[in-house]
Amino acid sequence: MKFQPLGERVLVERLEEENKTSSGIIIPDNAKEKPLMGVVKAVSHKISEGCKCVKEGDVIAFGKYKGTEIVLDGTEYMVLELEDILGIVGSGSCCHTGNHDHKHAKEHEACCHDHKKH
Repeated sequence: MKFQPLGERVLVERLEEENKTSSGIIIPDNAKEKPLMGVVKAVSHKISEGCKCVKEGDVIAFGKYKGTEIVLDGTEYMVLELEDILGIVGSGSCCHTGNHDHKHAKEHEACCHDHKKH
C-alpha cells in the first residue's frame, strides 16, 4: 500500500532498539530513555519539493513520544512532523553533505539551517 504524507510530515519505519546490553543484561522498556531511530520511507510533497533536508532512505532520530503510529500492510510505521525529527544519523541530507541544490543562498538559509533550532 502506498502512503503519501501531507503537510511537513514523513513516514518512518522504526529500527528496533537493543533489549540487552553487551554483557547479556536485559534492559526493561521503562529504562530506555534513548531517542528512537528509523528509516524514512516517504516524505510529503512539501518537503520533497521544498526543504529537501530529509529524504527517503535517511536514518533519523526522533523522541520517544513523538509522531502517530499507523499500520500499513501489517507493518508498523510512524508519521512524524518535520520539527519532531531530532537529526539525521550519518550523512545523507543537504544539511550534512554540503551538496545543496538550492539556486540561491537565501533558499539554503531558510531551508537547511532553520532546522538546526529544533
